[in-house]
Amino acid sequence: MAEAKAENAPAPGPGNALPLFYMKPEALNAIRHGSLGLTARADFGFARAAHSIPVVATEMPSAMRSYPIVFIGPAKAPVIITGVRQNENLFVDADGRWTEPHYIPAYVRRYPFILADESATSGRLTLCVDRASDRVVDELAAPFRDDGGKLAPFFNGTEPTEATKQALAFCSQFQNDFNATRAMVEKIGAHGLFAPRQSKVTLEGGEVLNLTDFQVIDEQALNKLGNEAFLDLRKSGALALIYCHLASSNSWSSLVHQASIRQRS
Repeated sequence: MAEAKAENAPAPGPGNALPLFYMKPEALNAIRHGSLGLTARADFGFARAAHSIPVVATEMPSAMRSYPIVFIGPAKAPVIITGVRQNENLFVDADGRWTEPHYIPAYVRRYPFILADESATSGRLTLCVDRASDRVVDELAAPFRDDGGKLAPFFNGTEPTEATKQALAFCSQFQNDFNATRAMVEKIGAHGLFAPRQSKVTLEGGEVLNLTDFQVIDEQALNKLGNEAFLDLRKSGALALIYCHLASSNSWSSLVHQASIRQRS
């Protein structure tokens, strides 16, 4: 299972690995992007090849109903599993629609915006937009798109529009939630609760797939914790994350169901 890249977004440049989906993030400003806007259509085609997607603690109660939640990489970043094969998201169809009624993660809804450190050293995050996204359009060249969707301009003169302000607010909240989630994961790791795991998935027709390279929270180790350690997890807010992760194991069946539907289509 390939590792989904997590925050923070680095400054664009040689040798910098970009977060999942982002190909050409640029700091949004009126001089450079004054004529640009975002098309209104909801097209999730950019996520069609993502078989795992980052998720934060606040959305896990919703996400766990549709997707298994596991942890990947050295940082044990929490992700939802959206596919049983590399480069295949079972919840995005050929037309870029996300399958209803399944939860759409905030990481996906945030795109093409992201907060990034423009200098890679200042520590100050600025709102960026992925110029490679086909939803980012020059208003002067194409005031209307082929789907009839009007543009939401990024700027009105030199001032950010309401759409840009909303994007900044959403990205800021996501960044706060990401940082809080990372602190919870570090607390869980400090108590030695992570364990490597693999999952065997049997598809309709008998095909068996092995999903590897992820970690889970060891429920037996959790139950053996002393009162002081358990209280430490509760105070950190990590218990809700833990229980959502454990409950999400029931959603492997949802993943198999989606794979069966894709096989038949």
